[in-house]
Amino acid sequence: MANKTATATAGAILSLSLSPASQSQTLALEEIIVTATRMNTTLSSVPAAMSVIDTDDIQFAKQQLALDESLNRVPGLFMQNRYNFAQDLRISIRGFGARANFGIRGVKILVDGIPETLPDGQGSVDSIDIGATSQIEVLRGPSSSLYGNASGGVIAVTSEAAPEESFANVRVSAGEYGFRKVQVKAGGQAARVGYLVSVTDSELDGYREQSKAENTQLTGRFDFDLGQDRQFLTVVNFTDQPTSDDPGGISAAQAAADPRSARDANVAFDSGEFLEQSRIGFVYSMPVGDNGNISARNYYAWRDFGNKLPFTGGGIVALDRFFVGGGVSYNHEGFFLDRPNQLVIGADFDSQDDDRRRFDNNSGLQGALTFDQNEAVQSRGVFVQDQLSLTENTDLTFGVRFDEVEFDVTDRFLADGDDSGTVNLDDVSPMLGISVALSDTLNVYGTYSSAFETPTTTEFNNPDGGGGFNPTLGPQTARNLEFGLRGSVNDRHRYEVAVFNIEVDDELIPFEVPGSPGRDFFVNAGKSSRNGVEFSLISEPTDQLRTIVSYTYADYEFDEFTTEGGTSFAGNTIPGTPENLLFGELIYEHPRGWFGALDVVYVDDQFTNNANSASSDSYTLSNVRFGFERDFDGVTVAPFVGINNLFDETYSANVRINAFGGRFFEPGPERNIFAGVSLNFSFR
Repeated sequence: MANKTATATAGAILSLSLSPASQSQTLALEEIIVTATRMNTTLSSVPAAMSVIDTDDIQFAKQQLALDESLNRVPGLFMQNRYNFAQDLRISIRGFGARANFGIRGVKILVDGIPETLPDGQGSVDSIDIGATSQIEVLRGPSSSLYGNASGGVIAVTSEAAPEESFANVRVSAGEYGFRKVQVKAGGQAARVGYLVSVTDSELDGYREQSKAENTQLTGRFDFDLGQDRQFLTVVNFTDQPTSDDPGGISAAQAAADPRSARDANVAFDSGEFLEQSRIGFVYSMPVGDNGNISARNYYAWRDFGNKLPFTGGGIVALDRFFVGGGVSYNHEGFFLDRPNQLVIGADFDSQDDDRRRFDNNSGLQGALTFDQNEAVQSRGVFVQDQLSLTENTDLTFGVRFDEVEFDVTDRFLADGDDSGTVNLDDVSPMLGISVALSDTLNVYGTYSSAFETPTTTEFNNPDGGGGFNPTLGPQTARNLEFGLRGSVNDRHRYEVAVFNIEVDDELIPFEVPGSPGRDFFVNAGKSSRNGVEFSLISEPTDQLRTIVSYTYADYEFDEFTTEGGTSFAGNTIPGTPENLLFGELIYEHPRGWFGALDVVYVDDQFTNNANSASSDSYTLSNVRFGFERDFDGVTVAPFVGINNLFDETYSANVRINAFGGRFFEPGPERNIFAGVSLNFSFR
């Protein structure tokens, strides 16, 4: 891999509509308002890399298996593992999250302002209903000044709100490898309440052995207009995922000989997980004075989780989790020194309580209890952000946040001693940015930001056995310097360029040990650096033709990293991070409602271990979708067909970092077809 020094940040992606019904729209330069920055501000004035994806690019004619179908156009964002639901989608932003073999790490996930990332930093997207999502904002790069722990990037999801006119929608799709998905949703307005309710049921037998998945979701959003500009939002979600099998990683030889096979131990121990989660959240906002606004959030979530790992001793995990939290912020728009100024101050409090037990896995059957402890995590944070217009064309943004995260373990399995204990971690996260409008069509910006990331309760696992904490493990911190520009040409072409340099201390790195294959432990690497360039171009050369191209160059390496055995990995590339990532999409929309879309993604080879002694080959995936949309007297019919992996590429859909025994690879499916139809009923 090249060893270069770049510097940098990012640009934004404005999503392109796929719906033929919207073909009269162009890339007109209306301002885009974003909220993931904790302020209602224009995208052009954000001094950071930010991308916005809209409803059609999330929902229309997509298979809707995972969020990567809509987010793969975002530069700096790399996703794997669409087909292993036991491991969850593996998301990394500028390398943050690349180490995660289970769940999402280093990236803050929010849904309607309510966190899907726990206080300890572990996130998930398995309860997000893609078919009821209207917008996704992606803030790329360290953002702990906004959201605290595990904010190497932010993905803020907005659920679909009620339209002005009542509707009902039925969407049915099916495809190869036992894919089936049915969604029914309805929404409308009733007095001062807007509502949208969605029920989704999906099933996938899977390409590989031991990879079946089932998921049922209920999602509801209720917007109450209380009058006098007071708003009250209630969101509810129920997820039942009774089956998510895990085929495991396999060696390169096994992947070449039989890519559909699973690891033998995963089959023998019936490896996989199940979960059931209920969540309810509330967001209340009201004006204060002429220029102020207060917003308060509160949420409650219950999660029952079970996991079977491919080994005997402690190989079955049972987890009962309750997490709750809230926060309040005050936003004031006024003047400072006679210049326009927006100020936000706030505080967040989040808590999780986990009852975790482990049992022996006797060929898929629960055996003797080997581990029993309560893990409580509380995080508290206070922050301030300010955006000051220095001149008519120049905005200065600065902020700071203080966070404290407390881990408290109560050991209830005393046969191996009492491993109870408490760990307190805290950090101060500053940021400073400037955005300058050089003209009506060109903005440049620069920023300095920071991030800190604690180990999760799972990552604190002690590789020496027993409960409690790994005494050698600490948090990682990052400092980010970036510069970027956003511009447009002729109202039909938008482009973004960004360069960044991130310095990380004590990077958290996973490894497996003999005797517990399939279970990750963690170690702090000394120092690492990440240099990169991100680019995107969105064009609409005609009213019927749209294109998007995004490219990421990533040079991520260890600067200092020596193992306990004395082996140095200094100068090696951080595993799981491809040097080059390229995405392109071409969309054609006929005035009579026919459409077609072709997207192509190129993923460079990536090292699979710290030693850089093994790697996953590069690959190019092509996908095509086509269909039409037609109105028939209040009923909109939209059949569609899609082909994944059009040219039948052989590739690894996921790389398991530092897996023991060279079992790095999870082969992706061959060429496969899906089809469906959406029926939308409007009630006027």
